[in-house]
Amino acid sequence: MTVLIGYDLNRPGQDYSDLSAKIKSFGAWWHCLDSTWIVKTELAPVQVRDALLPLLDANDEVFVVDITGQAAAWVGFKDNCQTWLKDNL
Repeated sequence: MTVLIGYDLNRPGQDYSDLSAKIKSFGAWWHCLDSTWIVKTELAPVQVRDALLPLLDANDEVFVVDITGQAAAWVGFKDNCQTWLKDNL
């Protein structure tokens, strides 16, 4: 499964390095936009969300959606970002 994770982290100055590490632990990942990740994982979107919840503040927002096999288009990314998308979407 390939999931897209988007978030707004609303607490200024908060250290979210544990959140990034957790997302990376789910599987092969793409992170070429500030608050957006794409991850190839065996987990369902609800499982990804639930795994991230302990690392979020109460006013943070997170969105996880299955994008497996969905059409995609993009522009302006560096070669390594485009290559990951071509190889994994």
